[in-house]
Amino acid sequence: MIEIFRAKFRIRLVVLAGIIFFCQVAIAGDRPLTRAESSDFSATARYPDVMAFISSLQGQTARLRVETLGISAEGRKIPLLVIGDPVPSSPADLSRDDRAVVYFQANIHAGEVEGKEAALMLARSLVLDGSPDVLDKLVVLIAPIFNADGNEKISKANRPRQNGPAEGVGIRFNGLNQDLNRDGMKLESPEVSGMVKNVLNRWDPVFFLDAHTHNGSYHEEPVTWVWGLNPMGDSALFDYMETTVWPRIEKNMRRQFDTLTIPHGDFLDAREPAKGWVPLGPQPRYLSNYVGLRNRLAVLDEQYPYADFKTRVMGSYHLMISFLDLLHDQRDQIVSLIRETDQQTIERGLNPGPEDVFIVDYDRQALQQSITIRGYEMEVEGEGRRQRVRPTEIKRTYSNVPYLAKYISSRSVPFPRGYLIAVSDPEITNKLRQHGVVIEQLVESAQLQVEVFTVSKLTGSGRSTQGHYPSMVEGQVTLEERNFLAGTYFVRTAQPLANVAAYLLEPQSDDGLIYWNYFDRYLASQWMPVPKEYPVYKVYELTNLVTETVIP
Repeated sequence: MIEIFRAKFRIRLVVLAGIIFFCQVAIAGDRPLTRAESSDFSATARYPDVMAFISSLQGQTARLRVETLGISAEGRKIPLLVIGDPVPSSPADLSRDDRAVVYFQANIHAGEVEGKEAALMLARSLVLDGSPDVLDKLVVLIAPIFNADGNEKISKANRPRQNGPAEGVGIRFNGLNQDLNRDGMKLESPEVSGMVKNVLNRWDPVFFLDAHTHNGSYHEEPVTWVWGLNPMGDSALFDYMETTVWPRIEKNMRRQFDTLTIPHGDFLDAREPAKGWVPLGPQPRYLSNYVGLRNRLAVLDEQYPYADFKTRVMGSYHLMISFLDLLHDQRDQIVSLIRETDQQTIERGLNPGPEDVFIVDYDRQALQQSITIRGYEMEVEGEGRRQRVRPTEIKRTYSNVPYLAKYISSRSVPFPRGYLIAVSDPEITNKLRQHGVVIEQLVESAQLQVEVFTVSKLTGSGRSTQGHYPSMVEGQVTLEERNFLAGTYFVRTAQPLANVAAYLLEPQSDDGLIYWNYFDRYLASQWMPVPKEYPVYKVYELTNLVTETVIP
């Protein structure tokens, strides 16, 4: 009797296994759905959902290859989708290929999940729908779940003012409690470090889009976005985004997808909305500004949090599609523009003129084109940080609102031919190389006239930011003859990443290595409050300088 029972049990297991296998094959053969789609937009994907979706796509196409962007603090592989027709096995495959590389990134803040769902939908469309009108000129990189650790802490309590999804979202920070969209210069998180190494330095995309959801001013337009704003980026890229890309995207979103868009920002004064519309600041710690500083086209996508979840997902997806269409149509112009900016950056470093400066302080300026915002009459209570803003039910259109998105110099210092680093500190030199900055060393000692910055005051912030108490310095500059020994590190500004190098090494930079405490040990007075020299010296004339490139 027992043997009969065992035989029947084994038969049932075999039948069950066959049913499971058949279902897996059926699922693999169908068009995969995102978690948002399959839940009728009541839920967002967890990490296993994302990986299963990608695996399903891989099983149905030869257009997709998956790389690892990095490993999160909690040990999760961050997938980087490489999509092409044919798909390149490495950037070397594109050395004789006219296709341009473009990059879409989502879920950097894992409570802002619309871009994650939209990025998966974009990947599905590219590999299954067959879009030769895009893939004949573009290779598309997608990182759909950039903050994988934050994504797994989904709770209905996160971002309570956001309109869905009903089953909750993740958190803003990664597994090390870092805000990844503040890590553009210090590169201390595994996610952003991996992106710079394995995307920006390895693939060198001409375009970058970072998908977010905003918490801010109330208006009817469900989609907002803005380009790289740091004033040290090439002005030709800013002008191209303002005069060509902005009107094209706005028109396409309206005509093709019946979706209103405005540039990203918030009201300068909620009590008087017509005064101005202001985006996030220009510091390159924000990744869209960082990529702009590298002289590449960059976009910050901010979906409107008070729209429903489906509207936000579709808004993000349609914005990505609109940019892909533009990138395809304008591929030749964009590649030419990028090459020209790189060449001009190198030429500036070879012979900086009086007009070539590093901007230390800046003011906001309105763009030539004002904007129209479909908003509401507002109720405002309190002042400053205690101010509470509520929309009334009365809709109001604000016309001719100045868009205060251009940052211009209010104080600057001369731009050098190079920087000599007089301390042999691997934390500093490795940080420069991490960005892709080329570093040389003196083969022979050299007598040079250099600019010396003597620090008279080092002020540390009283508030922790990203695990740092940022430092700002005051001081005086002098021109002096100094002897530099063989082995001294030298960073030449005749290189494509000169803007990044300058931003890291200038003593009064608002987002450089001094700011993030990498030079505190050399500048802080430990015993007697005496002025100290900043151990980085600016060089304006290069004579008899024998160097060799430092190989990582």
